[in-house]
Amino acid sequence: MTAKKPASSAELTLSAARRFSRRTMLKTATAAGAALAVGPWLVKDAFSSSGELNLLNWSDELPDPVVPDFTKKTGIKVNTTPFSQNEEQINKLQATGGEGFDLYQPTRDRQPQFKDLGLTAALDPKKLDNSHVLPSFIEATKIWEWDGGLHWLPHCWGSEAISWRTDLTKLEYKTLSYGTLWNDEYKGKVQGRPHSLLLGIGLWMDATGKLPSNRMADAFKDPDTFKKIYDVILPFAIEHKPWIKQFWDSADNTKSGLLENGVVIGQTWDGPALSLKKDGKPVSYMAPQEGAIAWIDGWSLSSGAKNVDQAYEWLNYVHTPEASAKVADGSGYNPIAKGSDVLLSDAAKKNFQEAYPEDALDKLWNRIPEPSWFGDLRGEYAEKYKAS
Repeated sequence: MTAKKPASSAELTLSAARRFSRRTMLKTATAAGAALAVGPWLVKDAFSSSGELNLLNWSDELPDPVVPDFTKKTGIKVNTTPFSQNEEQINKLQATGGEGFDLYQPTRDRQPQFKDLGLTAALDPKKLDNSHVLPSFIEATKIWEWDGGLHWLPHCWGSEAISWRTDLTKLEYKTLSYGTLWNDEYKGKVQGRPHSLLLGIGLWMDATGKLPSNRMADAFKDPDTFKKIYDVILPFAIEHKPWIKQFWDSADNTKSGLLENGVVIGQTWDGPALSLKKDGKPVSYMAPQEGAIAWIDGWSLSSGAKNVDQAYEWLNYVHTPEASAKVADGSGYNPIAKGSDVLLSDAAKKNFQEAYPEDALDKLWNRIPEPSWFGDLRGEYAEKYKAS
């Protein structure tokens, strides 16, 4: 009997994304009632309905009223320590050996780095209720299984693509590219993260035939292949450094760049741009022809966790349709629970449709699990770019 080939990262995220297609997003409110017929999330026992919970969390992924609603339902006080980059999260965990945090939020593709860090505890399946989580996201947890245990569950998914000021420039999906950033009209008006801009340039060069790289997958093979590819990308990036208005490193300065610092266009996360759009600001966000760069953020139990029962209450809460929808609506990212799509606001549904038009979901570029050597080497090239 031939073993079934495991689903690829691309297949997993694409399957999930298609759950939020135009047809799904436009379901009527009556469908919400059917989807939620299983009933609301309930507190399981008195012991876990008290005490505290310490979260190390992405700064923009727990919008109000997610935390207050949890405290109201359970009586559990939540202490949050926000961060803006995975590297910052890793540094905080290393500094304390995982102590002081019950749950933290690795991005799925960083599994090799967090496994090597050795600060995750295996989750107890008997204490988890994953019945609401979309099957494609349960499948996405497989790479986080080792030593007989599961070490990660999903929280939300999103992407990195092109955001822009709609009152200052006009863009269309059929011509939008990561290469658009480097048009002469945007000189001195671009924002992005150094390592992300390098990836975007690589995807653009691959698509145009200037630098074949198997959609940048070859850069993950080994350090020598990485260098051969990035040694072509970096000189182009440095030559076009005058195009950069600012390098962003958080959701907040992504927003301030667009609204206050003269940025017209950039390569950014979807959340900050779409939350501005939802608030009526002249900002939009769209996947380019090379494909939006997709990611999944999740939760891991810290090896230093002291409030373990409270941590399981939190995990079961954020995986309900209601909580997952509130995470998505407030952050601009996308939910991972069954039935959450019909609970989103009309504005959030419209933003999703406009961010991923036509065949954009078929073209998603899913972040590849990074080998342990990858982060440091990528960081070296990003620092050379910044310092140029």
